[in-house]
Amino acid sequence: MKLLRIAFLLAASLSIAGVASAAEAVRVVNAWTKATVPGQKVAGVYMELHSPIDARLTGVYCHLARSAEIHSMKMEGGTMKMRPLKFLDLPAGTVVKLEPGGLHVMLFDIERPLKSMEKLPITLTIESGKHTREVSIEVVVRKSGDDAGEHDHH
Repeated sequence: MKLLRIAFLLAASLSIAGVASAAEAVRVVNAWTKATVPGQKVAGVYMELHSPIDARLTGVYCHLARSAEIHSMKMEGGTMKMRPLKFLDLPAGTVVKLEPGGLHVMLFDIERPLKSMEKLPITLTIESGKHTREVSIEVVVRKSGDDAGEHDHH
């Protein structure tokens, strides 16, 4: 009976450890966007995502935008093409960079201009296994021209 109780406790602790691993937060580093001008309704958002476990970015929300999407940019036949992604894999231990000219988040129908030095709250939806969680971040708005290589979405 004692052996059965030890086996049960070991199995329970392994289960709890699995849930704890899945609950580890994705770390977001250097989240930024560029200040917008009056009438500009879109903006790209960039960051580095670090996940300790295999996870997936499945959604983005910003209260100042009608919608937000995960995008990729690739050169196709001499033309840069932007495509929405349903999700973005975040392999364990790998830095996933969202940067101008590559993977990024697009904000559409922004309610007002984004001002330099303000902090824009954004919520990322992260899935890992059967677990889904939301990660709230603050995106620093940089003044226009602070970012060599930025692409425009007009």
